[in-house]
Amino acid sequence: MSGLRNLLSRRGFSRAFFPSGYNDGQMFGLIAGAAAVAYAGYATMGPRSQLYGRSFLGVSGSKLLALTYDDGPNEAHTPALLDILAQHGAKATFFLIGRYVVQRPDIVRRIRQEGHAIGNHTYNHPLLTFASAARLGRELDDTDKAIADAAGPHDGLFRPPFGGRRPGTFAAVRARGMTPVMWTVTCFDWNARSADPIERHAVRGIRGGDIILLHDGSHLKMGADRAPTVEATTRLLRRYQADGYRFVTIPEMMRAAE
Repeated sequence: MSGLRNLLSRRGFSRAFFPSGYNDGQMFGLIAGAAAVAYAGYATMGPRSQLYGRSFLGVSGSKLLALTYDDGPNEAHTPALLDILAQHGAKATFFLIGRYVVQRPDIVRRIRQEGHAIGNHTYNHPLLTFASAARLGRELDDTDKAIADAAGPHDGLFRPPFGGRRPGTFAAVRARGMTPVMWTVTCFDWNARSADPIERHAVRGIRGGDIILLHDGSHLKMGADRAPTVEATTRLLRRYQADGYRFVTIPEMMRAAE
């Protein structure tokens, strides 16, 4: 067995893992290739990856926090979130699905009127990793129009559904004058049954200057139950405002980063 095989074998890899007849140089090439493929796969969905284009990821270490809500507007819970944000003097950013905007333009107008930011989250919430350039263009343009018809132009922000993208996705977004926005804290609220796990995930990830991913709706249907997210939002506002943090929109956080 070659030196590399011996080393990897001592690290717990089975000998059956290694193809026969390869020298160390060839083995290194295989491993490097596999690592590159794995990272390319991660980059299609990983929120922090910049491989397929730059995205905004917050202002590390600052006393600013950005609550962001995907998949609305949701007639069941977006208004309740707006009430809570107003009670705490906090601002947030809402990434809206175009087909829901058409159904509830009144909620979109309220989001705008109360000083929150609005971004494009596509019209039908497809996984853009597999979407053609033409499909991507329609999703972006139809959502832009829906938001503009409801409340005027949005804030020039875009978040891909599921975080999915591929080479060229963010370039097409930027060509339309939008900035891609990902996130640094995942709260896993889309399947949470109570506020407790949502809060735990948030607290575990927050370091200051973070973009926090939450959901006020669901891409599956209008009216999804997001009561745990509403309660978790209340808890996070109380906890971090008491520690001197300020909850701001993504555009305000971007200005702080300049």
